[in-house]
Amino acid sequence: MHHDIRRHVNMKLSPKVITGALNAQNKGASDWGWQGLLSYGCQGFIVVVDPKTVQVLQVLAKHKGNVVKVKWAKENYHHDLGNPYSLRLASGDNNGVIIVWDVTSGTVKSEFSEGSKPIQDMEWLTYQDASHDLLVALHPPYSLILWNADTGTKLWKKSYTEPLLAFSFDPFSSKNVAFLGPDCIVFIDDFSVTKTPSSNGKKFYISSPSSSASNLKTEGSTSSVEKRTASRNLAERMSKILVGEGPSKKSSKEESDQVALNDCIQLLHHQSCRHHLILVYPREILILDLEINQTVGIIPMERAGSPFVQIVSLRQRDVLLCLHENGSVSTRIRRKTNAITTPASEGHGAFDDSPPPVSMDVTYDLRCQSDGLRVTRHSRVSSMSCCMVTESSVALVVTDSRVVFWDMILLDGGTEIETSPQLDSKSKFPIVSNSPPPQLSLSDMIGRLPVVNHDHPSVLKGRAVALKFVMTGLLNGVVSPISSLRMCPPLTTKNWSVYQPLLAVGSSTGVIQIINISSGLIVKEFSVHTGPVRGIEWCNLKSFLSYSYPSQGTSGLVKNDLMLVDISTGKVKAVRTNRDQESPIEILRVSCLKQYFIVGFKDKPLELWDLQTMTMLRETGKSLPHPTALEWSPSHSLKSLKKKMLSQGGDKEGGQLTSALAGGDKMGVSTTSLSETAESDSKVNQKMSVKEHFVYTDSEGTLYHFVVEGTGFADASRVPAESGMGTITWIAWKGDFILFGDGEGQLSVWDLKSKTQRTMATRRGWIKKIRFAPGRGNMKFFLLYVDGFDIWDLKEGKAELLSSMKSPRDISKVIDADWTGSDRPVLATADGCVEVFDLTLKSCSCGIEDREFPDEVASPYILPPKASLMMKYHLQNQPWNSEYSRKLEGLREEEKNLQGAINKQIDLLDSEILDYLPHCRFGVAERCLILAKLFGDESDFLFWTVALYYLRAVKWSPKSREEVDLLGPEKEKFIPATPSYKETNDLVMLDSPDEGEEPSQGAWSLVDTPLERYFDMICDNDSFKLYQLDRVALHDSKRVTYDHTKKCAENYIMLRETDRAVQLLLETEPDNDTYYTDCLRACLVASIRSSGVSQSTIKLVATNLIANGKIKEGVQLLCLIDKGLDACRYLQTYGAWDQAVWLAKATLTSSDCCEVMKRWVDHLCGTQVNQKSKALLVMLSLGQFSKVLEMLYGMRQFNRAACFTAALEEFGLLDQSKDNVLLVEAIYLEYARLLANLGLRTPAEFYCQKAGDKGNQFKEEVRILFS
Repeated sequence: MHHDIRRHVNMKLSPKVITGALNAQNKGASDWGWQGLLSYGCQGFIVVVDPKTVQVLQVLAKHKGNVVKVKWAKENYHHDLGNPYSLRLASGDNNGVIIVWDVTSGTVKSEFSEGSKPIQDMEWLTYQDASHDLLVALHPPYSLILWNADTGTKLWKKSYTEPLLAFSFDPFSSKNVAFLGPDCIVFIDDFSVTKTPSSNGKKFYISSPSSSASNLKTEGSTSSVEKRTASRNLAERMSKILVGEGPSKKSSKEESDQVALNDCIQLLHHQSCRHHLILVYPREILILDLEINQTVGIIPMERAGSPFVQIVSLRQRDVLLCLHENGSVSTRIRRKTNAITTPASEGHGAFDDSPPPVSMDVTYDLRCQSDGLRVTRHSRVSSMSCCMVTESSVALVVTDSRVVFWDMILLDGGTEIETSPQLDSKSKFPIVSNSPPPQLSLSDMIGRLPVVNHDHPSVLKGRAVALKFVMTGLLNGVVSPISSLRMCPPLTTKNWSVYQPLLAVGSSTGVIQIINISSGLIVKEFSVHTGPVRGIEWCNLKSFLSYSYPSQGTSGLVKNDLMLVDISTGKVKAVRTNRDQESPIEILRVSCLKQYFIVGFKDKPLELWDLQTMTMLRETGKSLPHPTALEWSPSHSLKSLKKKMLSQGGDKEGGQLTSALAGGDKMGVSTTSLSETAESDSKVNQKMSVKEHFVYTDSEGTLYHFVVEGTGFADASRVPAESGMGTITWIAWKGDFILFGDGEGQLSVWDLKSKTQRTMATRRGWIKKIRFAPGRGNMKFFLLYVDGFDIWDLKEGKAELLSSMKSPRDISKVIDADWTGSDRPVLATADGCVEVFDLTLKSCSCGIEDREFPDEVASPYILPPKASLMMKYHLQNQPWNSEYSRKLEGLREEEKNLQGAINKQIDLLDSEILDYLPHCRFGVAERCLILAKLFGDESDFLFWTVALYYLRAVKWSPKSREEVDLLGPEKEKFIPATPSYKETNDLVMLDSPDEGEEPSQGAWSLVDTPLERYFDMICDNDSFKLYQLDRVALHDSKRVTYDHTKKCAENYIMLRETDRAVQLLLETEPDNDTYYTDCLRACLVASIRSSGVSQSTIKLVATNLIANGKIKEGVQLLCLIDKGLDACRYLQTYGAWDQAVWLAKATLTSSDCCEVMKRWVDHLCGTQVNQKSKALLVMLSLGQFSKVLEMLYGMRQFNRAACFTAALEEFGLLDQSKDNVLLVEAIYLEYARLLANLGLRTPAEFYCQKAGDKGNQFKEEVRILFS
């Protein structure tokens, strides 16, 4: 019985921290990883929250300084037993210490720092496949360091020349980094893992060209933005360009109001469009195109809008989330502009119904906004993070300890009625089912239909969608600053069935919170007082007394406030009403049997109260000195009471009482109060009361002992002051021992049994508090000092120090302390946190499995590594089961616990997902994609997104339509052109087909919408080319300088838009040095169409130019004579890989393009570049599926290879040649090995059968292994 109780309690009271308000330095320290969890810095702690259940999963404690940055490790690698799903988090504090955590166990993996320099910015590196442990940190003033976060070794350090504040990696190219300085932007393009960057980067200022106003008139960029604001200033800023260093470029103050960069609050690369950089100012957001170093878009703050604070650029759709000063979040979606194609008819294409703007500018439309929060001095939004997987959930961390979760949802009426393909009913694939695909992310919600405002008429017709923010979660922390805390009475054999470990925490604002110290949740919050809560005492498990008074004036008199709070009903009752100004209350003590309580004052006689009737019994005489410390005796005469009761109260009540009072023992463990036991007979209750004793000391140190019986008390004895003790500040009494602590730090131990007394000096100054730990025979106690906290133990009357901590060295200043259990002290600190420690005072954190959660947490990451992989493999594909089953079965006996844990996690998944998984329309590939999102596996997500798109494209390319001519003989390998009605240009959105036009049979649903822009070089060639033409047209419309015009002309030549190129070349001014050359180039471009001898001459000239280092010029000549493939080869030879791929995708035929891309794949797979995962995606985009299988096998990604083979079979695209059949057998054999290692017998045997002869041999091994 006792053992059970101990387990029942200790299991819950694990060391933990319950955090409160944030520090100003925590601003911006939050991150929501692919793992699906939110982490944020609070003072020196890191809090990890599960957004689904809105519970704190973990609080990590080790930082001595305030946490300034937290970053989840990336999940963009293939997960297997060697690299399992794990929760890794890096955090940095203002002392410059970086810690990498294993969040599940709450332990430190590595800790490192660069001297004591603080941390400005920090990011995990993602671009290469060799290591997932690289972390880049920026230390002031300008040092960039690359760390191996696993070992804590410094790989290189680079010091720049400009002070740097923040950095942003280009998501499309690992070599490019942009730094934000106090007044400039620094770009570097030589970032590499293997060696320190050599250059100091290019420095740019933001300025306006002198002719800005006239510029705008001639440029024809009458952007819709300016029409709305009509402010000259904004119009000027539209042509802001990045200017390189050099005073000549910086325009003087009179001619333009130069925008000072120091207003810039954030710099980040656009996540879904290449070459774009976003600069955030409080009143506007600039979007710069880095190829022309010029502003191509501007998002002004609305007139009455609240200033911008932070921007998150989403990746899966071209959307910006903006956080405003008033705590609201707005969603801005990229508007489609059609430059090359004809403008869309009204009501389509554009997001709103106004005719499409003439401008080519990048514009974003505000499409939904959340409500603001009440922003005060103490509560403003510290940071915003967005879920990486869904991109539709946002978390705001507020400085007053709240965390607010918003979700974007589709408004009703925006449901898309997709015409299901009129398929042959016999065909098994794609599967037609009743369960709709789950909308897991923002990209599932928007992308097929235009997004409009919610009051737009077309929403109701189902021709457009509208979004809206709903609040889905709110998490509160401890109210601060804390002024006092008190744990409820301890657990006993009597109350353990109803016991809840509640802690009352009082704050300086008069609010008292009740915290369940086991789950860490704030259960109740009462606004009890107007001033600071000075002390709390529990009357029983369901009610407490608390007192408060404002700070004393000169008179030293205050208005005391004493309240009784019943936590089950929430009723607050004032005690001691109608009192005038008086001396402040200093002592409040409830007697051990909960009959009486005493109120002691600074200089006024103490008062004795009856706790049951809440009446004052009497006060001590004026002659007696006032107490400095007071304590009730834990021993009492219950035995005599039982006799009295039995004689008076008849047998019935007596029997009840005897059983009820049996628990009262000399150790004072019993918390049985008389009110609970004697309510059966109120008459008895009035007559009977048990003698209780209390002692107190006066300022001289004399000890007074009183006996309380009935309604009065008798002064029983006095003990003169001890020599050598100062003023006694606290008395604690348990069993036969009384402890006294004084203002000089001396501790006196009285042993009542042996009548001895020992005094010892702690040498720590004023002892503020002494408390014994609960539990029979447990003589541990703590001492609370001004500068720290000690735990002692009494052994045979001798006090021994067990553990000690000092503030601020080990912990910030301790305000108050108590015991939550027999070995768990709880401390309230000045930084507003409540910390439960172990006895050694070393740790206040524990593993996730040691914490108690009221709601089950659904996350594969908290399963053991082996289990999360089993769960994934089981759900991805089950060819061994005739029917798809969500339940995992058939594990060995010793792994039954694991099997239970996995099935529990599966059951916790969303029901709509579980219903859809067995009936995925596109089979295994789609199921793997959904699971990649559920597991937050970025690498899987990218692979299956691209795979599913190209599988659908190759299978259902519209061969019957006019595209056949466009594709030529290669149509089998190539990707279909987008149907004309789904042209996607600038774009997040796609038009719905016109009502009149019936979609051709099923194509609507079978061929997917083109891949989103962030896939860049992996998108299909047609949409890639359209986008590039758009870009060049946009650059064309923004021309300001000669260099810029020249660049546009060159791009037009390469894209074979020769007419426009000639126009631009002829615009060169006569006084320009290159005037003559440009005229000749124009003539050449214009006349090139006549072929023949000129071809060979031009080719010769081109090769000479390239050989002599004029690569760009040579490539343009080759493009003019349709020798694009040669041009690409030259570019690749000279290392201009990106340029070559750009040229190939935008201009070459599919077979030529394929050749260029294959050379690029070989380059990516090289050991120097190490981007095999990107190479895989490129191979998928070429439709080279057998080669993809070969690469997967070579990379030992057997699970992915087996699933991809299954997907190919379903789509009917599996190559049946002899080599490929052998490859597939090899894949199945290795996958069977992997499954057998995990302990999944049935699947392993199934794959053995499909793996040929070797498979049969291995099947025997499996049989022996499992027998």
